[in-house]
This record gives sequence, C-alpha cells and structure tokens, in this order.
Amino acid sequence: MDAKTGFFYVFSVVLLFAAFRVITARNPVHAVLYLILAFAQAAAIWLLLKAEFLAIALVLVYLGAVMVLFLFVVMMLDIHIDTVRKGFWKHFPLAATVGALIALEMAAVLMGGFRGMDEPKAAAAVVNAAGQVVQYSNTKALGILLYTEYLYPVEIAAVILLVAMIAAIALTLRQRKDSKAINPSAQVRVRARDRLEVVKVAVTQKPAPEVLVETAAEEKKA
Repeated sequence: MDAKTGFFYVFSVVLLFAAFRVITARNPVHAVLYLILAFAQAAAIWLLLKAEFLAIALVLVYLGAVMVLFLFVVMMLDIHIDTVRKGFWKHFPLAATVGALIALEMAAVLMGGFRGMDEPKAAAAVVNAAGQVVQYSNTKALGILLYTEYLYPVEIAAVILLVAMIAAIALTLRQRKDSKAINPSAQVRVRARDRLEVVKVAVTQKPAPEVLVETAAEEKKA
C-alpha cells in the first residue's frame, strides 16, 4: 500500500466518524464542529483526486463562510434539546425508511455505475499554439470551460445570486414599525424648553394638621 492509499483510508475513516458524530452529538455546537471536520476531510480527499479547485472552493465557501455562519446561528439560538427530542421515536420509523432507501440508492450507484472506468489522470504538460510547453492546470482548464462553453449558465447563476443578494439587503433595510430608532441630528438640535415645560397645578387636597404644625415650627426656627 502506497502513501496515497494510506492517506485516503485515514481521511475516509475520519470523514465517516465525523459524519456519524454530526447526527449523534447531543450538543448542536458540537455537531456543527464535527460537520466542519467532515468537510475538511472531504477537501483532503479531493486533493488526492487532483481536484484542487473543488477542494479549495469547499474550504473557502463552506468552512470559511457557510459553516461559520451556521456556528454563530446555532450558538445564538436558544435551542431546547429536550423539547426537540420529544418526538424522536415517533418519527424514527419514517426517518429510518428514508435513510435506508437513500443508502440503497447510493450503494447501487457506487457498485454498478462506475465499473470499467479508469481513474481520471491530468496531463503533465500541454503545448500551446506558439509551440511552448505549458504546465497543465485543472483550475485553469475548468475556468476556460466555464467561461467558454458554459458562459450563459454562469451568467444566469450570477444574475440570480445578485438578485437574491439585493432582495436580502432590501428586506433587512426596510423600515419596521415595531422598531424604535433615534435620530442623532434631532438629539443634537434639541433644547430644554422644547422638552420640559413647568405647569402650575392647583392644590386639590388640604395638607394634614400635623404637617401644618411642623411647617410652622420650622418657620419659627428659621
């Protein structure tokens, strides 16, 4: 067994363990951390398969953005684990059936769908139009393919993402009636007479005799 095969088994074992702990961990924060570990091992396996672009994209997009967002959301939410687990055994038969069906479908694809296929091998070097030998790059080849043959789907996906981003910003910045906001410029220009007004109120109840006696005594001492 060579080093590449050994690394593959190591990454695969850690990946399976992390994926198992994602669904069995009682703490949601621990489950998110195990999912981050699973994504890291998947990126390492893609590097072994010489898919550098997919591995880097997985690390940057999922580990660097999506999973960090999930981690913050899970830590900020007040999740009651006991309440969530009340209906676990009630829905367990349906969940087990769906899981078994997915496992059988994946097994059928893996056992019968890839027979007779060789491992994809990248060319060591290519010769350009000028006759110069250029080192082959998977990332460069993928970029050329995306922006030549699949240019319109990439542009449509970019427009959809742009519309989604603008819609999210618009929904966030809309003025809400239930929120209280203070205008700093209005606070700076405020004056005391605009906020405070002294009003004389007529006496509605006579003071008690004891209070009158104490008041008269204090006036004599003064």
